[in-house]
Amino acid sequence: MIDATVTKRMEEATRLTRAGKLHEAMALLQGSVPEAGRDATPDNAYRGGNTFDGACEVIDEEATVSKPEPADSPAGAFTPNDIKVPAAWRDKWMKFRGGMAQSEQAPSVSEEAQPGAFTAGRFTNHVGARDYKLYIPSGYTGQALPLVVMLHGCTQNPDDFAAGTGINRLAEDQLFCVLYPAQPMTANNSKCWNWFKAEDQQREGGEPAILTGMTRQIIDTYGLDATRVYVAGLSAGAAMATTLAMTYPDLFAAVGVHSGLPHGVAKSLPDALGAMQGGTGPLGGGNNAKQARWASDVPAIIFHGDRDTTVHPSNADRVAAQYSTSYQAGATVEKGKVANGHGYTCTTHHNAKGETHLEQWQVHGAGHAWSGGSTKGSYTDPKGPNATKEMLRFFCQHRQIVS
Repeated sequence: MIDATVTKRMEEATRLTRAGKLHEAMALLQGSVPEAGRDATPDNAYRGGNTFDGACEVIDEEATVSKPEPADSPAGAFTPNDIKVPAAWRDKWMKFRGGMAQSEQAPSVSEEAQPGAFTAGRFTNHVGARDYKLYIPSGYTGQALPLVVMLHGCTQNPDDFAAGTGINRLAEDQLFCVLYPAQPMTANNSKCWNWFKAEDQQREGGEPAILTGMTRQIIDTYGLDATRVYVAGLSAGAAMATTLAMTYPDLFAAVGVHSGLPHGVAKSLPDALGAMQGGTGPLGGGNNAKQARWASDVPAIIFHGDRDTTVHPSNADRVAAQYSTSYQAGATVEKGKVANGHGYTCTTHHNAKGETHLEQWQVHGAGHAWSGGSTKGSYTDPKGPNATKEMLRFFCQHRQIVS
């Protein structure tokens, strides 16, 4: 059992984290565990890896990260040396941190009755295997329809994400297919896409290779339009969506990033924690982003609530910087408000041809939730502008250029 003293330390670690003192918080956590218990696996610990917050996973029972601290590291930057994260802290930390701290097992939400088919399948290639759900609108008769790949957030599943975003209903009306890959707990204890692992940030390797292989198989099987393939996600799913746009720009014609993080800013649990809480990482677009190899010409639409305490809102700007290589200087800014809901600011950038290349939506007063989503799914905020509709509108403006 974890005693009252340890609980007090957890509360203090939470306070330090929210104050931006991440290194001190992790040091306090490390010091709170008796040496004799660090190698033990308590009954309430997850074997085979534990998950921190709702977006990152420790591969081993204890993860050790060794990395030199930059000489110019700013005060409060999270660049710890040899920090160990005991597995025993996983459940306690999720409880105190809040944010993505819902039940590990996402509710199994049955999508409301639809005229089209919502079927289950499984894809396997040389890298691995994943289950998926596929929505095919009733108007499909073999024609080359667009495809939208939807990557759920932590603790979610395809049914839950479909219900929350409401995209299947729009797919029925607008005629496109929707693919929902499913992340199993065997790959991540909270079913998060492993956006923070180096092996899952590469082309032709890890989860990107599985997801794109699955996407291509669906395109081939149903004769879909390979020039109109899009990917969107929430939180960890949004981070993986950006990774797919970075590593497979030849497949995806546009990307939707909701409450996500930049590509390549984390290689470990401590990196992920720092990034989620607004820590340092690659910033800036244009040539700087290209030189860092963290840039994509794929058009992007970004949503983020400015009261998000799980993934710091500053990540929206950092994500936008990675897509800034193709748009011109200057932007148009539109402010608005949903009736009886949140206000928002939409900043739009255009490319040299005058085409919309990047839209960034800041939803005022919103937290870590899908803007304009349905309460039938988890992590949704019906009071915001409808991210699903806006992403689909944006996607329809873009098509993959086939050379």
